[in-house]
Amino acid sequence: MSRVYDISGEYVERMAALHPVLATAMGVPGHDAEMSDYSPEGLRAINTLERETLAKLAGAPVEGERDRVAKEAMEEQLNQGLEQYDAGEHLRALNIIASPLQAMRMCFDLMPRATEEDWKNVAARLNLMPRGLASYRAGLDEGVRRNLTVAKRQARECAKQAEAWSGTKGEPSYFDGLVKAYDASGAGNKTLWAELTRGVSKAAAAYADTARYLRDTYLNAALDQDAVGRERYSLAARAFTGEVLDLEETYRWGWEQLRWVESEMEKTAEKILPGGGVEKAKKLLETDPARAIKGVDAFQKWMQDLQERTIAELDGVHFDLPGPVKRIEALIAPPGGALAMYYTGPAEDFSRPGRTWYPTGGKTRFPLWGEVSIAYHEGVPGHHFQIATALHLKEALSRFQRLMGGTSGYVEGWALYAERLMGELGYLDNPDYYLGMLRAQALRSVRVVIDLGMHLKLAIPKDQRFHPGEVWTPELGLEFIRERSHFPPDFVASEINRYLGWPGQAISYKVGERAWLEARERAKRKAGGAFDLKAWHNRALNLGPMGLTQMKREMVRG
Repeated sequence: MSRVYDISGEYVERMAALHPVLATAMGVPGHDAEMSDYSPEGLRAINTLERETLAKLAGAPVEGERDRVAKEAMEEQLNQGLEQYDAGEHLRALNIIASPLQAMRMCFDLMPRATEEDWKNVAARLNLMPRGLASYRAGLDEGVRRNLTVAKRQARECAKQAEAWSGTKGEPSYFDGLVKAYDASGAGNKTLWAELTRGVSKAAAAYADTARYLRDTYLNAALDQDAVGRERYSLAARAFTGEVLDLEETYRWGWEQLRWVESEMEKTAEKILPGGGVEKAKKLLETDPARAIKGVDAFQKWMQDLQERTIAELDGVHFDLPGPVKRIEALIAPPGGALAMYYTGPAEDFSRPGRTWYPTGGKTRFPLWGEVSIAYHEGVPGHHFQIATALHLKEALSRFQRLMGGTSGYVEGWALYAERLMGELGYLDNPDYYLGMLRAQALRSVRVVIDLGMHLKLAIPKDQRFHPGEVWTPELGLEFIRERSHFPPDFVASEINRYLGWPGQAISYKVGERAWLEARERAKRKAGGAFDLKAWHNRALNLGPMGLTQMKREMVRG
């Protein structure tokens, strides 16, 4: 093994020890009974590790192309992390979808529960939850002292999440479900059961305390303004894409993409309900009993069947899949989080499979027209193929590449490309499902427009019918996404809160998809009639995750 790969492995091991919650997410064993330290001191230790690792990489010899790619990808990502740290972003890590508040709760979804030892780990971590959340509050307090806070909107919405998980609103806490799961396992160890129930009470109380802290203390110091401005936005966008973007060009391009997709939606709606237009076609698709599934269990089974059928049909034809990648689970997400479907990767040894998680938002009836392409995005051939394939390549990729590599632009760009790919391959020939894919494209195009527009306070083009010439505000963003994304009102309200709290991430889907499509088009032009789509997909995934600028360089080399 090369020195670069040794440094990569050392970094992952040390990071897992410093950040046990992340270790669980990566599927690195040995840390499930521990809790991460989110205090300024704990985050400083991670920053020190990153700086030490970069110094080691700088002096490491490069032994071949694999080494070069792995070194460049790791250096770029660590340097972006240092930029974020130096800007103090770690002290305002509070948003409704991807902050320590969610990570500490979600890690219990990923922890093994098959053996008594597994349940001891669950109990131990539950009992450490007060310490973990206290360390997180200490980091936020340091941000308050340094005038590095988030907007009031994020504090309020995160307080609601913490309350939901704590059970203080009359509903059972999220953690009560762990006791029920233990009882259902039939383990019967009374001492462990007592330790588990103590931990559940502590964890629920700690989230209740955090909700009060956010509402009664942090909110007073939080910002009135949601927009983060050009400097913070540019920094975040670089981290999410691995590319230095021309933000104004990206904003104009977002409008162009929206015009394209709306034209396609009109054409497709005509196939579903001639003469009815998009809105009437949508109403038909939402209300027709023959086009929906009733019941959460039945819907979960449908999602599982779709993933398994798609794997069987794509393997050997459009992708070459190793055995462990062929396993995936489709699950229903616990209540309380954001309303977007998401994916969690396998454990490092594949003992935990890749999983898609669907938040029902209380629904019990599921029109299918919009669900097919989302399932392709989150599962196969989207996130699961890309993430699980990288994880499987133990001999070819460094441990950092397999477990921690890549940007949102690379990962989400691939998943959005995968949706469009399935249309190209004939899997969306049913106009219902093709309209669903176009709706997803409309949402991602709207994201580019309003994420940039709201955070940079850009003007709406004067040739647009929507509030021409006005400067974007969150209120206009909500009105626009309701009008132009074609998603339900409760979902889009959650989306606006997400964009405002996670600047730069929302654009990474379309920006990444553009990079993937351009890379494929260059390869097709270069190969001419000899272009092999399956070979190109295999090479793309086997190269490993990275930033978009590096990906463009590497894909040209092939």
